[in-house]
Amino acid sequence: MIQQLDRYRTPPDWHPGASTLVQTAWFCLGSPLLAARWLPGFGWRARLLRLFGARIGSGCRIKPGLRVKFPWRLVVGHACWLAEDCWIDNLAPVTLADRVCLSQAAYLCTGNHDFRSPGFDLRLGPITIGSDAWIAARAVLGPGSQIGAGAVVALGAVVSGSVPPGAIVRGNPAVVVGQRCSI
Repeated sequence: MIQQLDRYRTPPDWHPGASTLVQTAWFCLGSPLLAARWLPGFGWRARLLRLFGARIGSGCRIKPGLRVKFPWRLVVGHACWLAEDCWIDNLAPVTLADRVCLSQAAYLCTGNHDFRSPGFDLRLGPITIGSDAWIAARAVLGPGSQIGAGAVVALGAVVSGSVPPGAIVRGNPAVVVGQRCSI
């Protein structure tokens, strides 16, 4: 038997970071409103995230369909774009610097499981994205990823680790294929 899922336990040192009342309010009210496609506009989405503890800079465009696991673990700089169907699965902190673009269906995953552990132990790692970086559509960032300023993670690329500033990466696993023009 490779994995024994009935042996999984939440790590004793991990906590969701908010009270049960706040979590319930987020999952029952805040999260569905944030993702709602039938409600136009993006300014109110930033205010909603702030209400639940996210730190959101000015001038951000937050599109319908965005999913955020725990807004109280999210920091977004000024003038960022968070496109349709992005999923910020932030069991650990996610930090976006200024002018970061997360394109459609980008997935930021801060938690994974140890596939070598029969108990499927949880492994966490924060994600940090530098200023002027672009995470293209359907790209995936794994736990602990660090994206340098001005970097581009191309369409569908899978990053697990660091991307140097200004680098263009693509593929699975993502590899450097070029350098972005100075911005």
